[in-house]
Amino acid sequence: MTAYRARLTETDIHRLIKASDDDERAAAAHKLCRSMDKAELTEEEREAAQKILRMLAHDAVELVRRAMAVTLKSSDLIPRDVARALAADVDSVALPLINFSPAFTDEDLIEIVQAGSALRQVAVAGRPAVGRDVATAVAELGCEQAVRTLAANDNADIAEAALGRCVDRFGTSPEIVAAIAYRQVLPLSVTERLVELASDAVREHLVTRHAVAPETAIRLAAFARERATVDLVDQASNHADLAAFTAGLNARKALTGSLLLRALARGQMALFEYGLAELAGTPHPRAWLMIHDAGPLGLKAIYDRAGLPPRLFQAFRAGVDTWRALQAEGADTAGDDFRQQMLQRFLTQRPNAPREDLAYLMERLDQDPMPARPAIGVAAA
Repeated sequence: MTAYRARLTETDIHRLIKASDDDERAAAAHKLCRSMDKAELTEEEREAAQKILRMLAHDAVELVRRAMAVTLKSSDLIPRDVARALAADVDSVALPLINFSPAFTDEDLIEIVQAGSALRQVAVAGRPAVGRDVATAVAELGCEQAVRTLAANDNADIAEAALGRCVDRFGTSPEIVAAIAYRQVLPLSVTERLVELASDAVREHLVTRHAVAPETAIRLAAFARERATVDLVDQASNHADLAAFTAGLNARKALTGSLLLRALARGQMALFEYGLAELAGTPHPRAWLMIHDAGPLGLKAIYDRAGLPPRLFQAFRAGVDTWRALQAEGADTAGDDFRQQMLQRFLTQRPNAPREDLAYLMERLDQDPMPARPAIGVAAA
């Protein structure tokens, strides 16, 4: 196999040298690079291959250099000095490598960003993995398209301060705000800023998929008639500390019977439990026992102690009974499907709930699932 590989390389090198036109030489360069990349090279052969690549990197024909860059853009065969040389070449040669090559260090990529070429900044921002220092450089110095590409790249490690800098620089860009909002993980400080800047659809995504402080959700709800409706029930599912969440709501007089009924009807049993515990001044474990294990009078006792309206008790009773029945049937109470199933079954019982709450629940029943993250970015150069 080694002898065959050596002959193949010799033949291709000879073809490259003897080729009479640019297209033929580029085709020979492509074949040569592909064969070297696929071969299992010894250390000595690898050094020989890299000498050939250094020769190709200085070829006078742009098409030959581009053939090498495109063929080996993701390969670890290209040495760093060759990658750096090609990164300073014309865009058609440089961009494939800047976008993909593992040969670059973070320092190399930061240098490329600092040089100021918009196309090259975009290529850095869209790499398969972007380190934190590189992301910070793009956030600070990158053009609008580069920052948008970075924000849409979930494989970019973007520090909280860098995300904040993106908002500082391009908070008026709907595309960048949306790209940041649809990242898989967002710091609370960034989410809080984005809810003021985002479109209705993006704001809905933020408050249902990322944590925001209760006061922010309540403040947004105050102008819900003009802007997107902020759903505190959905918001609660993103909080690990429901005790603190419900305490915050109660301090602002937002922990109402209406909110708890909506939560229960949508399968948010934990929010209902913690809400009753907060209103009744009872530890959560005791509230849980009274709701689930204290017989038919336990729920009534803690409900009355919480000071909730007597006229709504039967609706709450129907909600708890529905939740228990579905749980007994083996439903996964943590999933989105359960919430829809719970809501459907609850509404079929025609609960004696206020009209505005029933309207809310019917609207949630008809609401489409949250759309997947939109594709935000640019085509490869």
